[in-house]
Amino acid sequence: MTNTALFTRISNLPHPIQNEVMDYIEFIIQKYSKKEAKKHPKAGCMQGTFTLSPDFNEPLEDFKEYMK
Repeated sequence: MTNTALFTRISNLPHPIQNEVMDYIEFIIQKYSKKEAKKHPKAGCMQGTFTLSPDFNEPLEDFKEYMK
């Protein structure tokens, strides 16, 4: 079917049906359009953002009585 034939057929439809055809065309365009892939962060992308104190693995003063 040529564009002219398609246009002629749609033009001859009542206005409410033309609106339905337009809605359906929009639906088809969205359904088959290429969707952008989500970008996933790569391993190590946060490197250097956080620092740990030198005594990170040392026991905490608050828990000394529980550690006995």
